[in-house]
Amino acid sequence: MEVSGLCSEVFEGLGPDEMMSHGSTLSLTPLIPHSSASLRRSSPQSIPLRSRKETKATQAPSIPNPFPELCSPSNSPVLISSLVGKSAPSEKDCHVVRVYGEDTLGRSLSVSSGATARDVCQMLVQTAHCSDQESWALIELHASLGLERCLEDHERVVDVQSSWPVDGSTKLLFRKNYAKYEFFKKPMLFFPESMISDSSDCTKGVTSSELVQKLLQSGACPEIQGFLHVREGGRKVWKRVHYFLRRSGLYCSNKGSSKEPRHLQYVADLADLNIYTVTNSRKLYMAPTEHTFCVKSRGERARSQDMKLLCAEDEQSRTCWITAFRLFKYGKQLQCNYQLSQSSVRPQVPPRDAKARQAEDSMVAMDFTGKNGGRVIQNPKEAENAEQEEGQAWRKREALRNSLPNVPQSSRPSSVHQTQPWFHGGVSRCEAQRLIEEQGQVDGMFLIRESQQHAQCFVLSLCYKLKTKHYLLIPFEKAGRKYYTMDDGDTVFIDLLQLVEFHLINRGILPVRLKHPCVRVAL
Repeated sequence: MEVSGLCSEVFEGLGPDEMMSHGSTLSLTPLIPHSSASLRRSSPQSIPLRSRKETKATQAPSIPNPFPELCSPSNSPVLISSLVGKSAPSEKDCHVVRVYGEDTLGRSLSVSSGATARDVCQMLVQTAHCSDQESWALIELHASLGLERCLEDHERVVDVQSSWPVDGSTKLLFRKNYAKYEFFKKPMLFFPESMISDSSDCTKGVTSSELVQKLLQSGACPEIQGFLHVREGGRKVWKRVHYFLRRSGLYCSNKGSSKEPRHLQYVADLADLNIYTVTNSRKLYMAPTEHTFCVKSRGERARSQDMKLLCAEDEQSRTCWITAFRLFKYGKQLQCNYQLSQSSVRPQVPPRDAKARQAEDSMVAMDFTGKNGGRVIQNPKEAENAEQEEGQAWRKREALRNSLPNVPQSSRPSSVHQTQPWFHGGVSRCEAQRLIEEQGQVDGMFLIRESQQHAQCFVLSLCYKLKTKHYLLIPFEKAGRKYYTMDDGDTVFIDLLQLVEFHLINRGILPVRLKHPCVRVAL
């Protein structure tokens, strides 16, 4: 048998360990030459000296690799990254994104080119040790122009950042936005009947609320119409025009509120536009009201002469236009984002064993407040309320313990509210209203601050129907102990924490229960 020189050159100078590392499936069998002339001898090679540990390691029997194709990614049809998950991004794929918090301090993150706004928010929640993961968002802020918008969860952050001017003041903010998907829960609050156009989709016998519910379930949106004040780029005069927002784009009527095709003028395509809310629009652009928003092309540089400013009569109208714009532009994608956000914040309940499940199923809710002994609570809603009240029982026991005469005044927890995320110290009324507006203006958003007009008093700022209401929390003494009240002493609380915990369950004198605390996080 004649051996070619190629085979001897391939294995020339390789030890047995090195041969096995190549994952070769060839078995080396002894070659019996027929003649010495048919063999080509290799040139002598110098063998490096090895330590005793390496010698002992090489003497161990080698185990053949059962999957040699996985050791060579270049020759393997299976990607290793698909077996172990996503591979780490390369240096060329990494981008630095800087995000700022409410305290104007920023944090730099290294992300891949495909990182979405949801991915960046999850990274910031972990690094900032946020107490919850719900309703966080990235805000694109153009400070010099007063423009800001909430990035959608599926948008790529690197692509958004690449459209910014290099020398501009544009930046990303990390904060709460409770109104991002609130229109899926309360659609009629965002789509008033007066703004829903009588289009061909509105069949007879279908109310506006049923139409909106049906369209939102399919990821669609009804046609929106209404008067808006408009200011073209480079001009200072505002003009009142009737607009129509459809899936095909934004239109305006050149004859009152007529929607005949010959009177409609095409304004812009929604796919190429981004919509921004405008802050301080009266001072910056002399707008008729503060309820101003702006449409701007994605690729264009943010300049005042290139923007189309639109001003609504009230906050509900502006919210309706912005929400309809998002639904027409992204459609089904928004519904997928909402479902994904709901599944991510759902608490993970650990599985229970059979004994624990059987013991809990054998328990029933009891009421011992009557004089005739306990009774079994049959109503599930009443049982749920009893469970919540039982969870607050520790506050009552703490109040009784602190009311004992042997407890000094200094040890009473009167400043426990200062560590809570909903307490904002001595912020002004306007600042409190601005914080609530920035974080979504949904029903139940609240914060507590120190009163600037009344000493030792506090103020509860609460959002209800897109408006912020303020309630004075007055301290008073009763039987030598200090309490807080909002209703002239009919309902008293030992501290602000008990007041908040009570109104999270009960509405009391408030128009709505407390639900979403207005928080600020430091990065």
